[in-house]
Amino acid sequence: MSSRLAEIESLQPDLSAAEKVQLVYKIVRDISQPDTGIERTPDVCGGAARIAGTRIPVWSLVQFRNLGASEVEILTHYPSLRAEDLVNAWSYAASHDDEIATDIARNEMD
Repeated sequence: MSSRLAEIESLQPDLSAAEKVQLVYKIVRDISQPDTGIERTPDVCGGAARIAGTRIPVWSLVQFRNLGASEVEILTHYPSLRAEDLVNAWSYAASHDDEIATDIARNEMD
């Protein structure tokens, strides 16, 4: 193990849950390919982009964040999600902002 990795591991126990999520988020963002882990299926979630293998639409995660929820709160609310899923959702939302805004507006009308 490198000395840098050992140093990082020694600091980990002192981090709060929110700091750990932020660290994982940054690491995953650095190594992830954009839009991976996101899928669209016409008959699932009304065809909205969603976290792969779930029925959790990207727009709902974005709206949750827009309403002030932290990533820790989102991961607590959706225990099946991983930090990597949020990275993928934020990446997808950033590159499909009009689609996500339309999905949020459509949901607010229901």
